[in-house]
Amino acid sequence: MEAAQNSPAAAGAAAYENAPSAVTVKLAVDAPEQMRALGRRLAAVLRPGDLVMLTGELGAGKTTLTRGLGEGLGVRGAVTSPTFVIVRVHPPLGDGPALVHVDAYRLGGGLDEMEDLDLDVSLPESVVVVEWGDGKVEELSEDRLQVFIDRAVGDTDDERRSVTLLGVGARWAGLRNESWAPWA
Repeated sequence: MEAAQNSPAAAGAAAYENAPSAVTVKLAVDAPEQMRALGRRLAAVLRPGDLVMLTGELGAGKTTLTRGLGEGLGVRGAVTSPTFVIVRVHPPLGDGPALVHVDAYRLGGGLDEMEDLDLDVSLPESVVVVEWGDGKVEELSEDRLQVFIDRAVGDTDDERRSVTLLGVGARWAGLRNESWAPWA
């Protein structure tokens, strides 16, 4: 796979890789079902209060990963892109946390515009997943999981993705110790 080296995901991951409180895990994902399986696997380590930021180009697999998170968390409703409604809340079917799925693509401002969504109120009891949240939601939590997804660019049907999990803050200190493959 030839991913663009100057893609938003590659640039975002590189900006944090040498930060002292950051833990990085790099994975290869070969198909959409593997992306969903990775989401299910990630759900096993998530807990209420976690902020997950997803970065990647259109079609990279951000919503597919979030579908897997929803399956793994056991939430109600089909997880679909919240592009036109900005935020979707998926309540838990059992004792787990709700999934708050945000698409910040059309939101221009930083945290001020995000405050209207009351994410700070939802965060303590929920897992909040924000697509396109770079520069907009970092202030919600000093501990966050950033997921950078790179895909091949141009006229290709290549399904492979390079995924970088970047745990920022003490909450994610053990991220590298988790077993990430196989995901299915």
